[in-house]
Amino acid sequence: MNIADHAAQRPAAVALLGPGAERVTYGELHERAERVAALLHEAGLRRGDAVAMMLPNRREFLEVAWGCQLSGLYYVPVNTHLTFDEVSYIVTDCQARAMFIDGSMQRLASDLLDANAGVEVRVAVGAQSDGWRAYDPSLAAVSSRAPSSDGSEMLYSSGTTGRPKGIRRPLPTENGSWAQAVLESALLHRYGMTGDSVYLSPAPLYHAAGINYTMAVNRAGAASVLVGKFDAEETLSLIERHQVTHAQFVPTMFVRMLKLPPEVRARYDVSSLECVLHAAAPCAVDVKQAMLDWFGPIIHEYYGGTEGFAGTMIGPQEWLAHPGSVGRPLTAVHVIGDDGAELPVGEPGEIYFEGGPEFAYFNDPDKTRSVSNERGWRTLGDMGYVDADGYLYLTDRSTFMIVSGGVNIYPQETENLLIMHPKVADAAVFGIPNTEFGEEVKAVVQPLDGIEPGPDLAAELIEYCRANLAGYKCPRSIDFDPELPRDPNGKLYKRRIRDRYWEGRTSRIL
Repeated sequence: MNIADHAAQRPAAVALLGPGAERVTYGELHERAERVAALLHEAGLRRGDAVAMMLPNRREFLEVAWGCQLSGLYYVPVNTHLTFDEVSYIVTDCQARAMFIDGSMQRLASDLLDANAGVEVRVAVGAQSDGWRAYDPSLAAVSSRAPSSDGSEMLYSSGTTGRPKGIRRPLPTENGSWAQAVLESALLHRYGMTGDSVYLSPAPLYHAAGINYTMAVNRAGAASVLVGKFDAEETLSLIERHQVTHAQFVPTMFVRMLKLPPEVRARYDVSSLECVLHAAAPCAVDVKQAMLDWFGPIIHEYYGGTEGFAGTMIGPQEWLAHPGSVGRPLTAVHVIGDDGAELPVGEPGEIYFEGGPEFAYFNDPDKTRSVSNERGWRTLGDMGYVDADGYLYLTDRSTFMIVSGGVNIYPQETENLLIMHPKVADAAVFGIPNTEFGEEVKAVVQPLDGIEPGPDLAAELIEYCRANLAGYKCPRSIDFDPELPRDPNGKLYKRRIRDRYWEGRTSRIL
């Protein structure tokens, strides 16, 4: 279903619960989405054109996205933390004919006026920006209705290892976005969502999970709680206040909730939760177990990529039987070694998947071809292995594997251990140059507030690693950073940290 169906059948049902007491019904959401579609149609946009959106988590984000989806347009969410050059690149690369920007981004809006000449329709949401139309008056002025047609999201990769690339699928001919249709089915039939459910996800809507799951919840007819920014205690408060039944987090959010003082955690009733999802980054076994002990056996995990050809799912009972696994692949999976040969059960290598929907990296056929091997199997660049029962385990990204003295080291395991230390808020582990071994293991740690960084803490953390890991996996040195560059969707921009140590040196990692 889509919001037009719910608007016709249950117009007064709540679709969105915004910050504060804001409530948006399905009737209101659909009416505003139709006005967005009409605004763009009157401006000359037609099926297959692209619309860029640089908006925080607010109701207008969903109004614009649904307006595009109901009228056959590609909508391109842009990360609100990007620089001017990064935003301008995406807007140009996706060939956007229209753009919606948050009115609080006055300087960026001004700079974009001259940088992206192909954008014909510029709309500011909230505060007015010179050279940009005001959102609400523009919607009020439309006088026609756009023809109904199925559009789709066009999402850009996170860019953690280079320039982001647009992931574009052929426009659907029915049932809207392929990804959202798949997620709607999972929500209804696997995770028990109904029209009375309440969903909360603190992730930014510009992220794949943020937009696709929230729009899938709209398709299911449930209510979604919009959260401006993740705060561990406020999240628990929102669960209690809105009687949230379904929620989605990333592992760093789990860690920050677990590190709340026990008396704070006990202050909030989270018993309304029926299902909790997590993904986006590997989750340490100890973190997942602690969350299961707290929330109960309701935590489900999935793994996949925006490209759509890779996917696994695992429920709580399966995970308890296979701790650390991300689940059984939904299509045939193959683990490939450096020589291109398939590896046996239990041996780590690069993970390739069979099947999956058609997609392309927009304007980059070489990149599209690069994810496939000669057999037509495709990879996200992740490393892992499969156990005897067919369950997949991730070890790390192939680009972050450390080769020290001929030994392959997957730094994710060390990161997972470090973030569980009571004095650590976040950690990044990677290889740095070593004249004897090629690379050595390095950690950069973000201490918890109030914890003094320095040699004593570094020595304590190295000893902690040596007590729990094989020596070759442990950092030989630790530096400290007041805040690691982690996107709100949970992805760590490790390349930005690692590049400091490779400056002026030739790295084996591109």
